[in-house]
Amino acid sequence: MTKYILKRIAYMILTLFIVATITFFLMKMMPGSPYTNEAKMTKTQLRIMNEQYGFNKPLWEQYVIYLAGLVHGDFGISFQYSNMPVSQLIGSRIGASAQLGLQAMIFGVFFGVIIGAIAAIKRNTWVDTTATVLSIIGKSVPNFVLAVLLQYYIALKLGWFPIAGWGTFSQTILPTIALGVGPLAETARFVRTSMVDTLTSDYIELATAKGLSLTQVIRKHALRNSMIPLVTLLGPYTVSLMTGSMVIENIFNIPGIGEQFVKSILTNDYPTIMGTTIVFSLGLVIVLLITDIVYSLIDPRIRLQGSDA
Repeated sequence: MTKYILKRIAYMILTLFIVATITFFLMKMMPGSPYTNEAKMTKTQLRIMNEQYGFNKPLWEQYVIYLAGLVHGDFGISFQYSNMPVSQLIGSRIGASAQLGLQAMIFGVFFGVIIGAIAAIKRNTWVDTTATVLSIIGKSVPNFVLAVLLQYYIALKLGWFPIAGWGTFSQTILPTIALGVGPLAETARFVRTSMVDTLTSDYIELATAKGLSLTQVIRKHALRNSMIPLVTLLGPYTVSLMTGSMVIENIFNIPGIGEQFVKSILTNDYPTIMGTTIVFSLGLVIVLLITDIVYSLIDPRIRLQGSDA
């Protein structure tokens, strides 16, 4: 297991290197300039600014300096926020995105598993049909449309929760629901399909023949085995949610990295764009590693490939 984890960490480092390299050169190819008032700047001012930020150096040298900074956790300086370090900017915003994403994932997985399990147990009944239709709707409706509907009917009309903002738990409810409906629908669909196959398996019939109750069969066998394919889905989904939904954060005025990422693109804030991309990629590769390890915890029969290599 140790050798396998070390091997995966090496792959993670290689992946991050490739992502950093591609992102760096893509940013250099983007049209426009990070300087807000470049049109009003003289050639002398522009030359001084380029020297200050190292843009006058050859591209390969800028690349080496950027990689050296990444090794020390330095993503550079933001052009948008008065020369604030990108690491500090992301650090001040990642908490809101992580909280929102984690709440949305817990909400989606909890209710998705319940709905999917009930649909599988009551398969080919009106309960199953209703759950399937709701899952399709939840997956089809964009989260920004749902967000606007929640704001209008729940916040504005009924006044149950704040329309927007961040700071209190009540302000997190509506964005959590808007962001969590997608994982809920996906989880319900996966659990339902997997449990239907599991409930018709021979070992389930054997467990029932041994005298186990329906509750015991579902809890100890069917549900546990049905969670295995779900883990593959939830790994990347979790990172995606926790690193921030750009649209949802903008709609609800949440100070997360998703909102910041949008602003950075609009202002050509290259260091912030690259820093955010690296943070997202780092989270993704870490979660994928954790996902593989969780496989063996859910089902001891599963052995990670390469763990004995």
